[in-house]
Amino acid sequence: MSTWITTALGRRLAALTLTAGLGLGVAGCSDGGPQQDRLAAASGSGEASPHEQLVRTGEALADLQGQNGLSLTITSAERDPAAYLTVRGDLKNDGAETAVVPAELRGDELAVLKTGPSLAGATVTDFGRHKRYYVLRDTSGHPLTTTGLSTLKAGESVRVFMQFPAPSASTTTVGFQLPLFDTATIKISG
Repeated sequence: MSTWITTALGRRLAALTLTAGLGLGVAGCSDGGPQQDRLAAASGSGEASPHEQLVRTGEALADLQGQNGLSLTITSAERDPAAYLTVRGDLKNDGAETAVVPAELRGDELAVLKTGPSLAGATVTDFGRHKRYYVLRDTSGHPLTTTGLSTLKAGESVRVFMQFPAPSASTTTVGFQLPLFDTATIKISG
């Protein structure tokens, strides 16, 4: 199957998932602000699943250093039956001052730039098949990732997610890249 067909199919599935998730998110309405509402909508609820809670307390898949004291700890990379790969983690300001979340993290695609701050610049790479996957977009062009990040106070941490088309079932590790951060190789579960 060509990359274009896979991407087009992934976008359609993402739009359906997002629509269903937004319905659930509206029904549950959290008071965590737009960013937390969007995360809750994407996961189907504001509560962590038992598996996600285990992953949070378990060993990190990767710790990446960025600029201005920002770090990203990747806690899970799960392939789901709908052919998505969801990468979750914690973005933290390890510095002593408030850090501005760099605009470069949203990438440089014009359609995504119009949607505001996000982590849409993230990619995963299947080294064995020589394919790079970008964060999925819904039918309105909004990236399926945490959005609305502007600043983090000293010591502040926020849960983040990014959703990609899943690499081949035989692929168990991928390269993860986020602009201005270290690159890491992470293991996929599921």
